[in-house]
Amino acid sequence: MPSIFISGAARGLGRAVAEKFLAEGWTVGAYDIAPITYEHPHLFSGILDVTDAASWEEALGEFATHSGGLIDVVDNNAGILIDGALSSLGPNAVARQIEVNCLGVTLGAQAAHPYLKKSKGQLVNMASASAIHGQPNIAVYSATKSYVGGLTEALGLEWRRDGIRVIDLWPLWARTGLAEVEAPSVRRLGVRITPEQVAQTLWRAVNYKNRWERGKVHHGVSTLDKALYLGRSLAPDRVARLLTRVIAG
Repeated sequence: MPSIFISGAARGLGRAVAEKFLAEGWTVGAYDIAPITYEHPHLFSGILDVTDAASWEEALGEFATHSGGLIDVVDNNAGILIDGALSSLGPNAVARQIEVNCLGVTLGAQAAHPYLKKSKGQLVNMASASAIHGQPNIAVYSATKSYVGGLTEALGLEWRRDGIRVIDLWPLWARTGLAEVEAPSVRRLGVRITPEQVAQTLWRAVNYKNRWERGKVHHGVSTLDKALYLGRSLAPDRVARLLTRVIAG
């Protein structure tokens, strides 16, 4: 039975991913700093502080005892968002987002490496469409997701010889607690993506059908975020900046 370990799995996208993979017959490790409140015969859960390297080691080691020592996929999902203009955010709000979204993802990748090397598995990092071009009023969050994109690309090359595939997801606003903010892009674009859509995209991404699909690194979820990503890759900086001002300025 294949296995997946998910951080930030108590609610939102993490829980949707857990439920999708459980429905497909996988062994699932659902870990979070908050208690896991759902159950399944193939679900194993526990506490994880993603900003603590020792917590990662303990959680992955514990789950591996239930998955035959192998972990096929690690979903680096945990993340937080604190909205507001940078000039109005306190230092703790800034630091906490960087700690969870950057340090937490990096420590998770580091701790997952030996397990994924053994299984020739996959690391999935949760990025965001907010990283396509930096967004005002969620500047720190947006920047942390740009970091996730860069980390994904670097590790994809660094871990290639170990047989580990590294990818990420770049969804727009999904119907989770993270979207309950005052960012202008929420009002202008709406919250149209469900956690189940994100989970389905992740499922398809790790269960690729051919070498072309295996080579894809960044995965959009909706037609709109895919179009925005493509547009950003083709547009000059001034055009991308203008587009972002219209959507999120």
